[in-house]
Amino acid sequence: MIEGRIQRALSGFYYVDTGAELLTCRARGKFRKEGVSPLVGDRVEVRELGNGEGFVEKILPRRNAFARPAVANIDQLVVIASAAIPKTSPFLIDRVASIAALKDCEVIVLLNKCDLDSADDLYGIYRAAGFPTLRVSAETGEGMAELIPLITGKLSAFTGNSGVGKSSLLNALDPAFHLQVGAVSDALGRGRHTTRHVELYHLACGAEVVDSPGFSSFETEELSLELKHRLPETFREFAPYVDRCRFVGCSHTREKGCAVLEALERGDIQKSRHESYLRLREELAPLKDWQEQKK
Repeated sequence: MIEGRIQRALSGFYYVDTGAELLTCRARGKFRKEGVSPLVGDRVEVRELGNGEGFVEKILPRRNAFARPAVANIDQLVVIASAAIPKTSPFLIDRVASIAALKDCEVIVLLNKCDLDSADDLYGIYRAAGFPTLRVSAETGEGMAELIPLITGKLSAFTGNSGVGKSSLLNALDPAFHLQVGAVSDALGRGRHTTRHVELYHLACGAEVVDSPGFSSFETEELSLELKHRLPETFREFAPYVDRCRFVGCSHTREKGCAVLEALERGDIQKSRHESYLRLREELAPLKDWQEQKK
């Protein structure tokens, strides 16, 4: 048995980097029976069959795992957003950030296409909320020098709504990859999906990144009972206030003496962030404690 990491998953094959070679592997049938799928980023034990082929025999313990993008052991999610076409909704960023917080995963917000729109509103929201936030441009190279230290030495998943410039940014970071870039439809205001599968890349700067298909929203299986019970703590700027509310179990929605709402009134918490909290809370409300959630 040898150990490696899954670099790419495509059509039932797993391409495992052992450090010495890239093995083309199938997964043992037991994973399907156990309801577990190997993911890009997984550390695995592989049995070699010869001729560059093998079987994934065991998935080693994970730091975290996401359904969409389908990745494991991610240090940080790099959420690419834009105030130009296609415009990114703050709720989309907040939903991703909340799920990431639950899974011990940092979030970096990249505001791409800043040569077209400086995204002042989004920049203000996420800087105030405490997220590393950069204005970048794949077209002009703005912000690339500041981005590189944030991703070097870490495994980052690049994600965002389709057409926002994920592949263009990866090309700007390391042109050797020549990732396919799709044009944004003027009529629809969104890009065609150019990333068809999840793949891990090694960049020349020493960073490791996962490019994944664009999303419009996380799969519903990411909306778990654990997120429902721990939702306030996944909004990082709530932290100084949640223990100062008048009532234990405060929902931070309309209670008198709620320190979170008082901070909102003072402008210490951004209005759009609290609106996203309320919307997520509403989405999670139908989940009941007796329901078994898909993993």
